[in-house]
Amino acid sequence: MRRGSARLRPRRGAARLGLSGGVALSGTLALLAGACASTGHAAAATPDLPAPAADSASRGAPDRDYLVFVASEGNDRISLVRYGPHGIAVEREQKIGTNPTELVGPHGLYVSPDGRWLYVSTAHGTPNGALWKFSTETGEQAGRVQLGRFPATLQVAPGGHYAWVVNFNLYGAMVPSSVSVVYTDDMVEVRRIPTCVMPHGSRLSPDGRRQYSACMMNDELVEIDADSMAVARRFYLKPGAEHALNGPVGGATGHDVHDMAPPKPGDVGCSPTWAQPSTDGRTLWVACNKANDIAEIDLGSWTLRRRIPAG
Repeated sequence: MRRGSARLRPRRGAARLGLSGGVALSGTLALLAGACASTGHAAAATPDLPAPAADSASRGAPDRDYLVFVASEGNDRISLVRYGPHGIAVEREQKIGTNPTELVGPHGLYVSPDGRWLYVSTAHGTPNGALWKFSTETGEQAGRVQLGRFPATLQVAPGGHYAWVVNFNLYGAMVPSSVSVVYTDDMVEVRRIPTCVMPHGSRLSPDGRRQYSACMMNDELVEIDADSMAVARRFYLKPGAEHALNGPVGGATGHDVHDMAPPKPGDVGCSPTWAQPSTDGRTLWVACNKANDIAEIDLGSWTLRRRIPAG
């Protein structure tokens, strides 16, 4: 998960940050809680986690408060959690949705760079989901726009005026889906860019000029030029067959020619779910679920640098 660029001004000794995937949080805490709470299940609430080591106090408690937004996909709640020197507690909680009898499934969270707004993608709708805008200070809703089917991971660009949201399209036939671009000032969808089957892991380059997402069912990485809002490059991630791709995105059926061939014995694909650029913009890492590894891509040459086993 992406850690880091959307900072909020500290308030009452608190620090805030934003990211996607069920939590919006701060500092190195993101590396711990973010991976464990991607669907809103906080790591601290997991009953079978090992107890803290006896010498945990000697390692130092937080010297300030961190404010963490958590989305609970199963009960449509957004919680603001305070974690700091005095422990952890829910600061504020609110319900999200339009119909009290139907879940909307809050999935992605991101805080604007200026710290004023919290953006939440909701996966379920009739049939499309939506992107919501709330005040971080009061929790008051400031806007909502309908997107594609099952909006999932999202990120707000460094300037704060555009949000990028993948339409994961979990339901129905395996057909190419899209990435939505929302002008956040007016909460208007300005572009819906066709990409591939089940795009996920939406992340922008540090300068906001490129957007990356991974295609779970195509074994592809897609790069979008943020200025033209069009696909710039694609990369095939299947182990042993990694290469740059040409031609229309996903082909006519949503699959490239090599995807249509019958699998060989022991054949393992990538099934990527996340794409993460480095802070210097030279490298990108892709998490491969099926291959149990991380593909490291050189963004300059658009080639595979190495595959890192994940166990």
